[in-house]
Amino acid sequence: MNLSLVRRGLLAAGAALILVGGLPPVALAQNKVPLRISTPAVPDDWHAKMWTVFKESLDKSAPGEFDVQINLNATLFKQGTEPAAMARGNLELATISAFDIAKLVPEFSIFTAGYIIRDPDHMQKVFNGPIGEQMFKPVSDKMDVTVLSTIYLGTRQVNLREVRNVKTPADLKGVKLRMPGSKEWLFLGEALGATATPLAFGEVYLGLKTGTIDGQDNPLPSVRAAKFYEVTKQLVLTGHLVDGIFLSIANKTWNALTPAQKQKVKAAAVAAAQYNNENRIKEEGQLVDFFKQQGLQVATPDVDAFRKHVQGVYLASEYAKVWPQGILERINATK
Repeated sequence: MNLSLVRRGLLAAGAALILVGGLPPVALAQNKVPLRISTPAVPDDWHAKMWTVFKESLDKSAPGEFDVQINLNATLFKQGTEPAAMARGNLELATISAFDIAKLVPEFSIFTAGYIIRDPDHMQKVFNGPIGEQMFKPVSDKMDVTVLSTIYLGTRQVNLREVRNVKTPADLKGVKLRMPGSKEWLFLGEALGATATPLAFGEVYLGLKTGTIDGQDNPLPSVRAAKFYEVTKQLVLTGHLVDGIFLSIANKTWNALTPAQKQKVKAAAVAAAQYNNENRIKEEGQLVDFFKQQGLQVATPDVDAFRKHVQGVYLASEYAKVWPQGILERINATK
């Protein structure tokens, strides 16, 4: 065998591959931008399913450019540790809560307060406009992440074991309302007019059943999932916290992308948010009828009276001292 002829043949074949744009699979994989995603969401949650929408959007708009790796059930990083992992360069994408952001960006704590965001539509208008642009800049500066879209987490309502005529915060006086154990959550419970009572989520069902607590607050999907409707008699649609999380990308990754890639990643994040938001809002709307079928009374209080009272309590507190001047008025004026 003439080795020189073999070498020339191999060289010619390699040149032909290059001319037609072909590359071995390993080389193609190495050229993809890795996008590792960490989420605590379980597979059936809209917050998990939306990441598949994100991946499919990128696969369609930028075929072969990104290697999107979805890690559910907090298998990659524990909930709350994602921001640090992103800052270190160990993680590319995650959803971050307002409570986690506020730990490093104190002015963001306004979005952990009651009756700041009115509904999911108001949420999108606030965060997709000049207020969002202003508030996300220090997030990028201090946390080394860029927020790509705002995800609707749910609206928290009050759920009582006995029926009460609740119209204003004064009507919740003396009600032992279970809240998560942190001072921020307990402050919200007190601001609502109730006696905030810390209790682990896993103990709430028994607490309602035995009367250790008089009520609890959660988004309606959580009320159904935990079967709190079995040990309560009333839902009061206070809508006191319209909660969101923020789909974010590490600045190290974001800054390395081309302008075209940034546009495609941003579009994928917006598509994921829209998918989640539409499905979660639809589910919440259907749940009111479900709870009525389970025998719960559903009441709507004077939400404006609740909003005015709760905002007043926050404005007189230490929390409001770090909020940007005039930001609450601007949020309230956003239509």
